[in-house]
Amino acid sequence: MDIIFLGGLEIETIIGIYDWERKTRQTVVLDIEMAFDIQKAAETDDIQYTLDYKTVSKRLIGFVESSQFLLVEKLISEIANIIRNEFNVPWVKITLNKKGAIRGASDVGIIIERGEK
Repeated sequence: MDIIFLGGLEIETIIGIYDWERKTRQTVVLDIEMAFDIQKAAETDDIQYTLDYKTVSKRLIGFVESSQFLLVEKLISEIANIIRNEFNVPWVKITLNKKGAIRGASDVGIIIERGEK
């Protein structure tokens, strides 16, 4: 299986359990790997046979910007569901980085994999 990826997708959202986090937008950074068979797209040079990463990124940006989850666990799970269900992706790996969430740490977050490669 082939992998289409998006790296360093920065999106501002309301995320967190503390009062100040419910009022202040924070940046989450997504790195996403998506399994997708690109063979027909490569043979035909036709975008209809591939996973259009621009369409995926626009959908995720819209979703994340309008969301207001308490936990990054919920947010990342919903992102995985969107990718798998709306874009017919059999396997996805997502890293969600909530930069600056912990004093002294440059990066903190979650990595999940869903589906079969």
